[in-house]
Amino acid sequence: MSQETIDKLNALPDEEIAIELKNVTKDYGNGRGIFNITLRVPKGVTFGYCGTNGSGKTTTLRHIMGFLKPDSGTVRVNGLDPRKHGEEIKKSIGYLPGEIAFPPVENGSQFLKTQAELIGLSDMSKAEKIINALQLDPTANLKRMSKGMKQKTAIVATFMHSPTLILLDEPTTGLDPLMREAFIDILEEEKANGATILMSNHMFDELDETCDYVGFIKDGRIVDIVDMKEIHNRPFREFIIRFFDHDEFKQAFTDPGFEVQYRQGNIKTILVKVNLANTNEFLAELQKYKIKSVNELKYTLERYFMENFGGKN
Repeated sequence: MSQETIDKLNALPDEEIAIELKNVTKDYGNGRGIFNITLRVPKGVTFGYCGTNGSGKTTTLRHIMGFLKPDSGTVRVNGLDPRKHGEEIKKSIGYLPGEIAFPPVENGSQFLKTQAELIGLSDMSKAEKIINALQLDPTANLKRMSKGMKQKTAIVATFMHSPTLILLDEPTTGLDPLMREAFIDILEEEKANGATILMSNHMFDELDETCDYVGFIKDGRIVDIVDMKEIHNRPFREFIIRFFDHDEFKQAFTDPGFEVQYRQGNIKTILVKVNLANTNEFLAELQKYKIKSVNELKYTLERYFMENFGGKN
């Protein structure tokens, strides 16, 4: 576990924390549930929650919503117990469940109208904006909607009242790639407006693109929390360089100032690690040879996960 990140989050004053779980356990038996979950989500950040199906993501979100009572431990949302102050807390929350169950209304428009009435929302202009962004026809019969259309309808209901706290359980399920991009744009706009977002997701690229922090959960236990600045702002870069000439391939980047990760002679390729401070020296070295190609090997959240957990989650 990235203890430095944990320590940084733990050091934040309580008034800067939107969501806090302390030693929360919900044991369903046979290894199912969540166990000793401790988590602090600062206000105004996007916090990713990553794990496979059955790892405990949804159970955690349901505790935050106050739907479940923990066997032990405490849950606080803006300092309040969601079980005791649920009505007050839910006014400021947008919640997108992983399994969407619509009430018995005829179409999406009626559903959104009903939801607006429940939360006292009279201005539907933001709902219309999101409907247009997602290319949704809300007049369609709910029972005949595709999974993607149902997901879009639920997304509109989640965001239309500009909640300050947003809980998302696998939000892009059923969306095609174009609509996923539209959703991420919506997410980024909410964050820019100051919302706190906790997003359960198993798609590394979406977490990589949107999150400030990502927590990994496995078998009901948090196994790591990473500050995405550590992923995106490393002090070095890595490049895959392919050569035309075998002799040049052998001679290149032999200076002790360069850290060659590997050389593969049959394809005349090297992987070199370059400190940002040595970028000019790296470029000067490249100029000495006839290079077939240079490609940066990007460091991603998925790569971090594979290196630290061997891809097993």
